[in-house]
Amino acid sequence: MKMLLYFAIIPLVFCLMEGFTWWLHKYVMHGWLWVWHADHHDPTHRGWFEKNDYFFVVFGSLSVIVFLLGTLLPQWRILLFVATGITLYGTAYFLVHDVFIHQRIRWFRRARHFYFRALRKAHKVHHKHIGKEHGECFGMLWVPLKYFREAKRAGNS
Repeated sequence: MKMLLYFAIIPLVFCLMEGFTWWLHKYVMHGWLWVWHADHHDPTHRGWFEKNDYFFVVFGSLSVIVFLLGTLLPQWRILLFVATGITLYGTAYFLVHDVFIHQRIRWFRRARHFYFRALRKAHKVHHKHIGKEHGECFGMLWVPLKYFREAKRAGNS
């Protein structure tokens, strides 16, 4: 029974990460760490790497630390499942944001499902603001309903 509860932690943490990511994106990336995130919003930025990629290194490192704590300290075994949820979310974030939306790796170019169209539209709206103020659509997987409606209509025409 305990193991079943541990495995339930993985999807719970995955879902909670969307809220944490929204908060982090809005108040940290578009706040005091804008210096790292700014080149991601700069349409003139060239090159494959961005300062924004520092976030990947920081969060990946934190996930490794949580895995290590869960592995080395038996009384904190639950952290293995927390780290798994975080890592799965990070993988989804990379695939959706960097691969699908920004095409840093040329995969998923022909995805036409209304969810993917809504994701792209929400992200375009987010990037229309070059500065750190006046942003919107800070989440990654959760898309406001109005973009679903727009994507659904566009797909039916």
